[in-house]
Amino acid sequence: MTATEKSILIALGSNLSHPTWGNPPAILAAAIEMLARAEVSTRRCSSIWRSAAWPNPADPPYANAVIAVETALSPVELLALLHRIETAFGRERGALNAPRTLDLDLIAYGNLVRDGADGPQLPHPRAQDRAFVLRPLAEVAPAWRHPISGTGIAELLAALPADQTCGLWDA
Repeated sequence: MTATEKSILIALGSNLSHPTWGNPPAILAAAIEMLARAEVSTRRCSSIWRSAAWPNPADPPYANAVIAVETALSPVELLALLHRIETAFGRERGALNAPRTLDLDLIAYGNLVRDGADGPQLPHPRAQDRAFVLRPLAEVAPAWRHPISGTGIAELLAALPADQTCGLWDA
C-alpha cells in the first residue's frame, strides 16, 4: 500500500470566533489538539488558507486547513468523532453554508470509496470542486489522486473556475 492509499485527510474550516477558543486560526489549532487527544495522530498539516464565505461573501472569511492523519478508527467512528468535536466548539447545524465556529470534513480515507448509505460518503462528494480544500490538500498530499476519477491535485486545481480563489491567511 502506498502512502497515498493510506492517507486519511480531514479538512478544517472556521469563520466565527469563540470566547473560549479564540479566532478562526486558533480554533483550527485547538481542534487538531483535540483530535490528538482522541487518538488521531496528525502526520502533516497545511498552512492556514483564507477563503471568502459562500454563498454570502459579506459573512466573515474562512480559515481553512487540511491535515493528513493516522487512526485506528473506522470511517464511521472517525466521522462521529469529528461531529462531536464540532459540537464541543459550539457548532450548530442549521442553515446550509451558514457561518460556523468549526467545520470538520472527512475528505478521504485512503482510497476507500463509499456511497454514504451507511456512513460517510468517501471521498467527500465536493472536495474536488473547492479551492479551499484542494490548495491546502496539495500541501499535505501533493501526490494524492481522487479515488474515483484518478485525477491528481494539479489537474483538479487547474479545473476549478477562475472565481474560486483562496490565499494564505495573513496574521
